[in-house]
Amino acid sequence: MIRRRRFLELTGSTTLATLGLNAYNLQQKSNRYGKVLAQDTPRKLALLVGINDYRSWPNLKGCVTDVDLQQELLIHRFGFNPQDIIRLTTDANDKKPTRSNILTAFEEHLIKQAQPGDVVVFHFSGHGSQQIDPNPIQDCPNNPIPAQSNPANSTFVVADTDSAPDIMGRTLFLLMSLLKTENVTAVLDSCYSGGGTRGIHRVRSVSKNAILVFEELDYQQSLLTQLKWSPEEFFRRRCKVRKGVVIASARADEEAIDADFGDFHAGAFTYFMTQSLWQEQSTVERTMTQVRRSIRRKSRQNPLADGTENQPVYFQKTTAPPTDAVVTNVQNNGATLWLGGLDENSLEAFSSGSVFSILDENNQSTGDEIRLENRQGLVGKASWQKQTPASLQPGTLLREKSRTVPTDLNLRIGLDISIASDSTTAQRAISNINRLKAIPMQRGDIPYPGGVDYIFSRITADIQQQLQSQELTDLPPIGSLGLFTSELNSIPKSFGEPGESILAAINRLEAKLKAFLVVRLVKTTLNAQSSQLAVDASVSLVDQPNQILARTRTQKANSEDNFESSIAQLKLKQPFQFHVKNYGLSTLYVLMMVVDSQGWLYITFPGAGGIYDEEMQLLPNQIQQSETLQAVEIGRGEALIIVSRYPMSKTVNMLRSLASELNQNEGTFSLQKEGKDRGLYFMGKLFDDLRERTSASSIGQLSTTDIATLSISFDISE
Repeated sequence: MIRRRRFLELTGSTTLATLGLNAYNLQQKSNRYGKVLAQDTPRKLALLVGINDYRSWPNLKGCVTDVDLQQELLIHRFGFNPQDIIRLTTDANDKKPTRSNILTAFEEHLIKQAQPGDVVVFHFSGHGSQQIDPNPIQDCPNNPIPAQSNPANSTFVVADTDSAPDIMGRTLFLLMSLLKTENVTAVLDSCYSGGGTRGIHRVRSVSKNAILVFEELDYQQSLLTQLKWSPEEFFRRRCKVRKGVVIASARADEEAIDADFGDFHAGAFTYFMTQSLWQEQSTVERTMTQVRRSIRRKSRQNPLADGTENQPVYFQKTTAPPTDAVVTNVQNNGATLWLGGLDENSLEAFSSGSVFSILDENNQSTGDEIRLENRQGLVGKASWQKQTPASLQPGTLLREKSRTVPTDLNLRIGLDISIASDSTTAQRAISNINRLKAIPMQRGDIPYPGGVDYIFSRITADIQQQLQSQELTDLPPIGSLGLFTSELNSIPKSFGEPGESILAAINRLEAKLKAFLVVRLVKTTLNAQSSQLAVDASVSLVDQPNQILARTRTQKANSEDNFESSIAQLKLKQPFQFHVKNYGLSTLYVLMMVVDSQGWLYITFPGAGGIYDEEMQLLPNQIQQSETLQAVEIGRGEALIIVSRYPMSKTVNMLRSLASELNQNEGTFSLQKEGKDRGLYFMGKLFDDLRERTSASSIGQLSTTDIATLSISFDISE
């Protein structure tokens, strides 16, 4: 991941203050982002900046994609006229994002054109840095989130940074203040964090520590003159609730990530935010909960928003329905789709054969369907069986009907440079394991082209030093072999003793890697946003069953309780249970699994003593609960809940045989026990069940009408 996004972070202080924005006011402002976009205004204007290529600094990969993500969302979800959106990117087809072009576009396109009541959006994705400020901003009085005085000011690093100064956060504040409208939103997916990489991702920042250039000070003074503000007036105004909305991709002490999503790169924050906004018509609290939950898969950053507001994201629901894709172009023999509404976990299930329903102007299915032929990143090519559907045109919204999980989906294991001398041996041994693929590390900006799921590495002194900064309680010894996530977070209990051979380590880790593969396969079915089943899942303590610690639900679940939290916080050996409720009118069938902090997979419902179809039934308005659980190790776990309209008979028979073989007649049980791994066999039976009675149009597809797969994460602490 590339750390581009610490624009809102400064060492030892809250960078929001150096923007002229303090953290408290940012939280107030972020709640208004959705509101101003959805209003019925005379005009909506946008300036979108994305910088991948730098002449003097490491290049980035996902900033232009961020601009694509925002542009498609603004046009097709919130009604922006394409002619009112200016793109400044390093793509050959766009005008370059130089300092002069950015400032000129802000002045000419936004300041001069926007009238009172108009909507303005400014988005920046690129490197962030900091510069020494001769007049550092002091903290605002009565700020509940105080920031120290700091001589540095965060900056946007422009494309021509070797010949032009960066744009300071203070400059952005002054430009926003010159707008005639209050409805301005700045989305800042940039940061200052010192630069570098984290696993397969890069951080969007560079270390300059430069003295502020007089050209930038002179420009700020010209803006102050236009505003007729003295320095004292500037200080007074920036401490009040200012014009517009600012949304930050990360807090002051966090990294913001340029993420590798396999066959495309994008900012982790921008991707998850826009993906959520294609789906969400709910409150700020619920939307930001979903973004935080999703972003934790890639990064530790926490986007800023006030999660206590019970109002729609844009303070007014859009008329567009939850949407998975949109038609961007129609040809005689096919259509081009933008797939910005799809969850990244399930993207690989959208390959040749997946089917989308066409929605009409009333957001209802027309009865027509189109079939996905291929996908590259978030762009798909689709076709239809007969004549071109009459309702199909650019801007037509689409909803998933069925997906096709690849039968040859592999678990990708990156081979770290620390085992370069044994890379051939490791590659051969890993690739000999069914459905595992070893990928040696490459030189350059992309260490693992196409992405990896986990990294096999030897602990070196440098790696151990990085782990110490994560405040781990049990550091693996130097020389030991084990596994990391793609973000370079160590997998607990995966490291052996120093001196262990490559082959011995891979043999020891084989069962764990197979468990990871099973989890990856299950996650390709995650579909809370598109499932047509009305269910929700939650977790609570056994002795406090009415106090929900975390909850997730499908779009169809009309719960009277709007509480939703992304991650449950639990204590060691604290008994807890998962619950699933059916809000629909038909009987459903439930299977619950838990992945512990080490990656082992356990069946938690049905329990070993009740593995029968009838025991898995979930009647209308009924709640089923898992076996009582308690964690014995610190770390993060995840529950995966599969709900089907039909019995999962093959899976039931397989699990009942396994429980008998293990001589276990009650409680949870593992698919990897006594040296035997049943994970892939289990997944084969489960997929057979899910596909067998599907209402999808062809064999091998999973239908949103028949299946819901939900996920809840939980953190265990002492």
